[in-house]
Amino acid sequence: MSRVGKMPIAVPQGVDVKITPEAVTIKGALGSLSVPANGLVIVSQDGASLKVAPANDSSAANAMSGTFRALLNNTVNGVSKGFEKKLTLVGVGFKAQAAGQKLNLQIGFSHPVVKDMPAGIKVETPSPTEILIKGSDRQVVGQIAAEVRAFRPPEPYKGKGIRYADERVVIKETKKK
Repeated sequence: MSRVGKMPIAVPQGVDVKITPEAVTIKGALGSLSVPANGLVIVSQDGASLKVAPANDSSAANAMSGTFRALLNNTVNGVSKGFEKKLTLVGVGFKAQAAGQKLNLQIGFSHPVVKDMPAGIKVETPSPTEILIKGSDRQVVGQIAAEVRAFRPPEPYKGKGIRYADERVVIKETKKK
């Protein structure tokens, strides 16, 4: 059995779990998320913990038990604590400004770039060169951060662009005569 799939998921106080044949719905302080059920996995609630087990002895069910456990754990953490991604802008004149559900970027183009945020995602700009993307769904937060970064990824010669806060950009040496 999958080592990840064997571990129980601790459900914190204030988080409500509802298991149905169609989906596992988890409600918490930051919202409600559901994970569609999979026929290869059996989910059971044991007090303040969730357990995931493969439905049969196939290797696909074994692999899916670990995957499904990770998805449920991310959902439980998302509705209780939330997830966030931090991006930084590097470059002269590069600025970001959050305006409600829109992110306005001035990143060296002749026009400003505007990114609309989907429901459940909050964007903040603590400083003009920092962007914080917050939400309860880990996949959506990561996808929005990747889409914002894709507007101007860091280039390898000067390092200008939008990068994750913990990202290291390797700077190439310029051509010598």
